[in-house]
Amino acid sequence: FVACSKEGQSGSGENTTLKIRLTDNPVNAEEVNVDIQQVRIKFQEDSINGWVNLDTHTGIYDLLGLQNGVDTLLAVGVLPTNTVKEIRFVLGADNSIKVGGVVYPLTIPSGSESGLKIKVDKRLNGTLDSLLIDFDAALSIHQTGAGDYKLKPVLKIK
Repeated sequence: FVACSKEGQSGSGENTTLKIRLTDNPVNAEEVNVDIQQVRIKFQEDSINGWVNLDTHTGIYDLLGLQNGVDTLLAVGVLPTNTVKEIRFVLGADNSIKVGGVVYPLTIPSGSESGLKIKVDKRLNGTLDSLLIDFDAALSIHQTGAGDYKLKPVLKIK
């Protein structure tokens, strides 16, 4: 469960170990590969260092292997106990989709420049907290009239 907090509280001087986990909803494809290079966190109070990089398990993740209750640990970091405003996934260039045995490049408009952002507004609790991000491939993938595949990410916190 995720509790939302919109309070503008400053950090209490305590730290929280935050774990970011990734999962997916089903889609009609054999593979949906996303190249995740970095996970970044932005706090509600911009005065706290702006964006913070988490220790990210970089690599190409097949979202379809993360369905039906399966998830993976994507990043972890020890952060000031505060309110997380946004999470950003910085992507590499090796994104693809496999349909009917054929692998197609999966382009992400502005994804390589600005990354994939998800609004969070969650106050970190205690010494350990975890966020489960559902990367909904079924809603995120769009085939163009030319047969190309585009990724317009639909990310949700579960």
